[in-house]
Amino acid sequence: MAEHPRALLESLIRERGEDYAGLSRLIGRNPAYVQQYIKRGTPKRLSEDDRRVLARYFRIDEALLGAPERARDGGSLVSVPRLDVAASAGAGAEAGEERPLGQIAFDEAWLRRMRIGGGGAAGRLSLIRVQGDSMVPSLSDGDEILVDRGDAAERLRDGIYVLRIDDALVVKRVARNPAGRGISVRSDNDAYPSWPDCDPAAVDVVGRVVWVGRRLL
Repeated sequence: MAEHPRALLESLIRERGEDYAGLSRLIGRNPAYVQQYIKRGTPKRLSEDDRRVLARYFRIDEALLGAPERARDGGSLVSVPRLDVAASAGAGAEAGEERPLGQIAFDEAWLRRMRIGGGGAAGRLSLIRVQGDSMVPSLSDGDEILVDRGDAAERLRDGIYVLRIDDALVVKRVARNPAGRGISVRSDNDAYPSWPDCDPAAVDVVGRVVWVGRRLL
């Protein structure tokens, strides 16, 4: 699994005796810029120009600093972060820190064909794991789900979504009421409760689940 760009950059700085302020000046930023990127995660990603300068300086591939890799057929790969977050298919999982566990690359052309992350929103994609069995058979405990945070409340329609309810993350099926303005929030597993008439304004929609991956046993 590829090392996260922040961790890699920090290792390079330490190994080669560089300093944060000097590298910040190298890319034309304020002296604290690189340190804030590494230690605080601000900004979340390096800009294209900053990546290019730092990659050339350290003589590494830009992809290691978060640039899209090139697929074998000449297309681009989009790196999507795997987050240390669980969306509960059950009673609810605490919404903890979104710490990256690594990245998985998706073919950009495939994402377009699947209409995922369109309109420049690929940066709003993330992978999180399912916890629990309330969405069986659609989703199982341990599944990795691709969540499009750019496809949330503004475009809410029938489908499976990650929701935040009372500081807990849940993954549920959402359906709009054709006869009114309410929505239903339900579990695919009949052993778990559903909520047939909810006010959309009272539901915090994190993003739409657009793809699922699982290991076959």
